[in-house]
Amino acid sequence: MPRRSIWKGSFLDAFLLRMKKKRDLLLNRKIWSRRSSISPEFVDCSVRIYNGKTPVRCKITEGKVGHKFGEFAFTRKRRPSRTNIGLGRKRGKK
Repeated sequence: MPRRSIWKGSFLDAFLLRMKKKRDLLLNRKIWSRRSSISPEFVDCSVRIYNGKTPVRCKITEGKVGHKFGEFAFTRKRRPSRTNIGLGRKRGKK
């Protein structure tokens, strides 16, 4: 996947640009912009990222800086594999 040009900089939605200045408004704030990059100003903030159905709570740490918000709010449910369910039983003749 091609990366964004360096001269353009990282993408940040206009809503988040305004909120970046006022750090107290970011605490426990809902974010619908999954395509925006996480900047260092968001570190140690708790935000709720929309996954298409409900907002998912996410704590921003230093390791998440540079990634997109959408990477941390999964849009699909995890289902257990069907092969792991029946491992305890043996089927067939003895």
